[in-house]
Amino acid sequence: AFVSGIGALDQAARQAGVFVVSGASTVPALSAAAVDAMRDSFACIDSIDIAISPGNRAPRGRAVVEAILDYVGRPIPGGDGRRIGWQGLRRVRLPGVGVRWACDCDIPDIALFGPRYGAAQVRGSAGLELSILHLGLWLLYWPVRWGWVSSLRPWTDALLRMARWFERCGSDRGGMRVLVSGSAPGGAVLTRQWSLFAEAGEGPFVPVLAAASLVRRVASGEIIAPGARPCLGEVSLAQFQAA
Repeated sequence: AFVSGIGALDQAARQAGVFVVSGASTVPALSAAAVDAMRDSFACIDSIDIAISPGNRAPRGRAVVEAILDYVGRPIPGGDGRRIGWQGLRRVRLPGVGVRWACDCDIPDIALFGPRYGAAQVRGSAGLELSILHLGLWLLYWPVRWGWVSSLRPWTDALLRMARWFERCGSDRGGMRVLVSGSAPGGAVLTRQWSLFAEAGEGPFVPVLAAASLVRRVASGEIIAPGARPCLGEVSLAQFQAA
């Protein structure tokens, strides 16, 4: 709602002559840039599947953990209403990283990508590198669904302490992949994939690349159209790579 609802400030931003963006992060800014880079290959896009899994040794910000725990066991907004936070357990192959567990997560792409690309299905998944942590959180979904607890958010500090028991396990390698399926101009079924992997502590810097790129462009004197909008199409994949 924060990313999609930023348009409420559009008129005020235009009157002030400034641009305001929300979601200048891995999703939806980078994920949209990846889809945009593959878009011309398709006559029609049917589905978009986004998966992200950080390395276990990557720093865990409290705000991110709190946000994840807030949607565990709750319907994911913006989609078909059937997906539930941290359900849809599956194995996902991330190039350069390997195969990891993933579950459905709440990302703004689910609400934004259908209208933008005409995709009937948009899915976002996140995963933890260590099976014990990922499957443990998957099991904690059930008390929320059964109504025993209203949210896992109050457990943030306790679960962070438990996660620190395993912080020396696993790796510092994380990855992301965007899978787009649909039909080619000739009518043939087409699937294309973009992926990224980061290691040696680089992963936590990926979410700030969009903001860094935009700030540098403004500082260099580039004029960006005023208004308030989600960060879709504001930073190209080439600009991400430059950043």
